[in-house]
Amino acid sequence: MYFVASVQELQEYNPFIIIGCGGGGEKFANFAGIKAVGFIDDNKQKQGQRFCDNIISSDLHTLAETTDARSVAIMLPIGAEGSAIKYAVQAIDLGLNVVSSFRSLPLHRNQSLLEFAKSKNVQIKEISPRLDVVKKLFGRAPATCTEVLPKLDYKPKTPVVFVGGTSQECGKRTTTRLLGQTAQKMGLNPGVISTDEMGLEQPVDLNFRAGSLSVMDVASAVMGSIRYIEEEKSPDIIFIESQSSLTERKNPHPRGLSASILAGAQPDAAIVCHRFNHPYRYPMGIEQEIKAIESMEPTKVVGISLNLRNFTEDKSKADIFSECEKKYMLPAVDIFQGGASILLDAITEYIEYRGH
Repeated sequence: MYFVASVQELQEYNPFIIIGCGGGGEKFANFAGIKAVGFIDDNKQKQGQRFCDNIISSDLHTLAETTDARSVAIMLPIGAEGSAIKYAVQAIDLGLNVVSSFRSLPLHRNQSLLEFAKSKNVQIKEISPRLDVVKKLFGRAPATCTEVLPKLDYKPKTPVVFVGGTSQECGKRTTTRLLGQTAQKMGLNPGVISTDEMGLEQPVDLNFRAGSLSVMDVASAVMGSIRYIEEEKSPDIIFIESQSSLTERKNPHPRGLSASILAGAQPDAAIVCHRFNHPYRYPMGIEQEIKAIESMEPTKVVGISLNLRNFTEDKSKADIFSECEKKYMLPAVDIFQGGASILLDAITEYIEYRGH
């Protein structure tokens, strides 16, 4: 009833004043047949600048009076729900139709706004989240959009280490915690962020289960966690446990978590964990994971944590570590046999080299 599901439907509400001069606003203006006659943004640095052949304004009333706009398109991100409601109320009061992208604030939950639009004899529509398509494919779908966190843009002040791996259950959780413990013993003040459902082992400063969030929210959750730890304990270094892998085969579903955690961490350095002869996972391998991490973020893998639980090679353990170090030109360690201190040396040497 309230959804718009095609460009043709949008064209019926031309011309538009578009609220939000970011990716959403530009995308809306570029839809075929859409006529944009004005743009508004609350960011004072944007106001007065040219955007999509219009000058960005700060005043909806003035644009409504000086253009032939019939409608307002509110293209604001998650976290800007307050501004979205403010502009919707203003537009309706001015007799303008409203098209919104309230993914985190669906219209059917705002009866007051719907009644206000009805009283002013204007239409208020929401761009469809297309959950109907998901339901058609799988027989089930979320009731609403699952992205709920505001998008952060936070750069860590503290050196950050991303602990990734070639698969699930390959040693990321253990390696992260032992790095934290070893850092404490060396006199450092570490921050340790857990992202898995088993985030119960110490030391952990906080845990959020990344798999409980929309992948669109995970990077914000990581950045928010880093900011919180920096404010609470002024750490010398922060270790972040990843989930799954960027490259693991046959189980693609959690790979997005790994990518989102990496993006949110913006790490100075990274560690890759690997489990030999994994009984129920299908890793591509250490080389592929290193390439994936370093391709996605401007960071450096500085060490490898080898999980020997299923090690059955006809070689000594010393030989396998030596071969791994020669092949990848990185320290390869058993985290249970003093390996954390070796990895920490590699981490601090690289961070000092980068001049953090």
